[in-house]
Amino acid sequence: MLAAAQIRPVIHISNRLYLTNCRGPAKITSFRFGHLTRKLVFPEKAKTHKLFSPPHQTKLFAVLNTDDGHPSVSVSEEEEASETPLLNHELSTFLSKWSPPKYLWRGLSVLILTGQVIIRTINGKIHWKNTLQQLERVGPKSVGVCLLTSAFVGMAFTIQFVREFTRLGLNRSIGGVLALAFSRELSPVVTSVVVAGRIGSAFAAELGTMQVSEQTDTLRVLGANPVDYLVTPRVLASCIALPFLTLMCFTVGMASSALLADSVYGISINIILDSAQRALKPWDIISAMIKSQVFGAIISVVSCAWGVTTLGGAKGVGESTTSAVVVSLVGIFIADFALSCCFFQGAGDSLKNCM
Repeated sequence: MLAAAQIRPVIHISNRLYLTNCRGPAKITSFRFGHLTRKLVFPEKAKTHKLFSPPHQTKLFAVLNTDDGHPSVSVSEEEEASETPLLNHELSTFLSKWSPPKYLWRGLSVLILTGQVIIRTINGKIHWKNTLQQLERVGPKSVGVCLLTSAFVGMAFTIQFVREFTRLGLNRSIGGVLALAFSRELSPVVTSVVVAGRIGSAFAAELGTMQVSEQTDTLRVLGANPVDYLVTPRVLASCIALPFLTLMCFTVGMASSALLADSVYGISINIILDSAQRALKPWDIISAMIKSQVFGAIISVVSCAWGVTTLGGAKGVGESTTSAVVVSLVGIFIADFALSCCFFQGAGDSLKNCM
């Protein structure tokens, strides 16, 4: 704090000048300054004092005090004006170095890719040649492994059901229980899991390799949209092929169960098939087809989205392939639960007809 006498009632100090003159009778109550030094000159007293002032623009005003009539000096530091550019610079630096988490922008890419596929399918922008090639790949070339898996899953469930239901004397209900389990849950889920491991991984690996080798950029240069040429055919092929694969898996699973029950446990095939026919309703088969279509869309969209967002060369392709399969399986199970809650509510009476 400094004190000076005999200066004018109004004083203005700016950092644009290195010398500040003060004249007139007044009384300075206080000064506040920062780091740099400047000179305050009082001509009447011929005195020079070194003061500290901040590097930014600072204004000092002397206003008459209503109590004693003497001017009181106050310093108005425009700190906000000087700090705002600094904060903006720090924010821009942080944003330039920050990148969103991989799961976040990949999840957003799934939503964006889904919207693009729907819009372009409605507008008729479909590459039919690629669609037929992918349909052959997802459908006929996947039939063998799907049917084999379904047959052994059906026989495994048959062992458990026959052992327990035979003790309860409910042999005529075995076929109905197996038919409901296969149609509502096992066939769509098992088929989708097999397709996710076989086709979903291939989709992610192919598109990931094309992405890291800049083949997708080449398609854009040639005037072809990668979504029309690469993504839409795979999504359509999966949605079309999965219902038919599910229906074939259901048939093979029921056939293998009936054969095992007849050959090992002595329960006639006619009893199994008659019980299944009485328990099944058209909605059970329709719900299985709808589920398989939804699962096919999840597998294809997730795998394609993970493929087109691949980074980091061969290592990135491997990570994207593994992650695509895992996320697809999790999505299948979540969607299965949600669809089952929507399709089958309340108490059921399907087994009453096969008792």
